[in-house]
Amino acid sequence: MTIERAVAADAGEILTLQRAAYVSEAQLYGDPYIPPLVESLEQLRKVIETGVVLKALDGTRIVGAVRGQLSGATCLVGRLVVAPDRQGQGLGTALLHALHERVPEATAFDLFTGHLSEGNLRLYRRLGYRETHRERMDDHLTMVHLRREPDRSPPL
Repeated sequence: MTIERAVAADAGEILTLQRAAYVSEAQLYGDPYIPPLVESLEQLRKVIETGVVLKALDGTRIVGAVRGQLSGATCLVGRLVVAPDRQGQGLGTALLHALHERVPEATAFDLFTGHLSEGNLRLYRRLGYRETHRERMDDHLTMVHLRREPDRSPPL
């Protein structure tokens, strides 16, 4: 497996992967209209052009992706996705490590996930992310916000 920066031509495959990966989240929260499932191809192309989007490749197949966008000195991490048939094999960990390395100017990395997404929360905590606050979105969803500060995190 290799990890490299995505280009605009990857947007379609990444969007397909993203939708496949987020179906389980939509089912978990009973909401088929979560943002990763309704994002357009054009929106994703714009993110690829303006931020850091990394893709994990197994041969020529994209099996994972993650996004990072600098906001001041903080990297906002989003849409960590792994193909359903490749989950649990360390791809999410590898993608986050690669993002941390590729944005060395960031003094912190921020992300969020839903309160019921136990696998995500375990992964993020294992990689040095600590909960900063919770934000109730509605009756069935509370967002858990986490931050990783490189100087206090486990070594990469």
